Amino acid sequence: MDLSELARRVYATSRLTGRFVLRSGRVADEYFDKYQFEADPALLDSLAQHMVALVPDGTEVLAGLEMGGIAVVTALGRHTGLPCAFVRKEAKAYGTARLAEGADVAGRRVLVVEDVVTSGGQIVISTRQLRELGARIDAAACVIDRQEGGAEALAADGIALRALLTRAQLEAAG
Repeated sequence: MDLSELARRVYATSRLTGRFVLRSGRVADEYFDKYQFEADPALLDSLAQHMVALVPDGTEVLAGLEMGGIAVVTALGRHTGLPCAFVRKEAKAYGTARLAEGADVAGRRVLVVEDVVTSGGQIVISTRQLRELGARIDAAACVIDRQEGGAEALAADGIALRALLTRAQLEAAG
């Protein structure tokens, strides 16, 4: 399946209309329900297969952000063979009490993986936390960039955003 067909499938599967409050606090009249494409194993696998090209050379660990990035990073790891870390919004207070579970990130080149980027806020927060753990991060990859300032916010923190699909591509596909 080529990228334009993939965009059509994501658009048809995930686009909702109505009134939605985004993580950034902004209100939108359309929403890409990431859980719809993440819950479709065949579609998620196709997305991950195309995302392989977004992984920078030298990447040692893929780090998926809770919650939506976990499904994406797991599928992407299957196609790249790279180990995965699963990053919580905050470290749990029991058990291992870790922020990142799975692969160790300390001293390794890490690609942060997210499903949808709007403001980039959670990637900035999580990247700072992962860097405190010793991760070397200069890029993040996502399935959809809503093109609402996320790439610019990430760039200000030294993170290049690599998006498989943009809002403009999805709208053109619809």
